Amino acid sequence: MPSSILSVRVNTLERDLLEAAAEQMHTSLSDFVRRKALDAAEMEVMERRLVSIPAEDWEKFEAWADAPAEKIPALRELADTSPTWRK
Repeated sequence: MPSSILSVRVNTLERDLLEAAAEQMHTSLSDFVRRKALDAAEMEVMERRLVSIPAEDWEKFEAWADAPAEKIPALRELADTSPTWRK
């Protein structure tokens, strides 16, 4: 996938802090900021509490929610498996 440039303005104290953190992680400033920004973005997306369902899809959603649960043998087996830390 091609990369693109993202420019971010920070003050001197912020840059010094970012550079110190990148140095501690033995990585470049650019890689450090990119990785931390992506980590924060993933958390933001995963923690989203509200989900919007377009009106035209609402009936399909209700039909899916009201449908009987599908039995998936592999999931039953997984649920019945004791975690490795309990062995």
